[in-house]
Amino acid sequence: MYRLLIVDDEYEIRNGLKNYFPWETLGFQVVQDCSNGKEALQYIDNNPVDVLLCDIKLPFMSGIEVAQTLYEQKSPITVLFLSGYRDFEYARQAIKYNVKHYLVKPTKYDELVNIFTEVKKDLDKVYREKAENDFAYYDDLVIKVKRYINDQLDIANLNEASHIVGLTPNYLSKIFKDITGINFSHYLLDVKMQKSKEYLMSTQLKTYEISDKLGYGNPKNFTRTFKKHFGMSPREFRNKKQLRS
Repeated sequence: MYRLLIVDDEYEIRNGLKNYFPWETLGFQVVQDCSNGKEALQYIDNNPVDVLLCDIKLPFMSGIEVAQTLYEQKSPITVLFLSGYRDFEYARQAIKYNVKHYLVKPTKYDELVNIFTEVKKDLDKVYREKAENDFAYYDDLVIKVKRYINDQLDIANLNEASHIVGLTPNYLSKIFKDITGINFSHYLLDVKMQKSKEYLMSTQLKTYEISDKLGYGNPKNFTRTFKKHFGMSPREFRNKKQLRS
């Protein structure tokens, strides 16, 4: 549901729009209604709003001034004007401040349905593109973290990885899990274990040497972890591979 704020100084119009139009069937929820522009901006400052349906002639601050303020703040809120004044100057100013639609009172039911159906399509497109961009950004971020792990396997850790990509450890942990489907710590362990297998199969390094290369301070911890992961000790794994070859 997209969050809709209705602003009109006439109670009957404001109440009628809020309570007697099927907003939810179109994908909108009226989160608040205000009687003037200042009240509307105060609400927006403290609450998330996706769409603003605003009368032009308002006490304290006109709808034009509200739209101008949001425009100058680079607000992503979609603004629609509602007015009883058929005035080209109002419409021109509305376009200047990126107002999407200009409705004349009394609004027709079908007109509201058509316009807000179009608004929802536009919002869906914007949010879909944003989600795709976010995914691409975080996907690149995870690739960067994986590269760090591969390059610094002996000292790699979540805190350092989060510092490299400019996120908090908790947030990086969440993003990493969302993108890869596996916890950071589990991924790090898997990389270490796969690397240990490579060392055992292709080198003559001792167990304690492999342990050191993988960042284990105590070879016993490495052996214990390897056995838990593969069901056999590093020595047993190496002997088994040598017998097969």
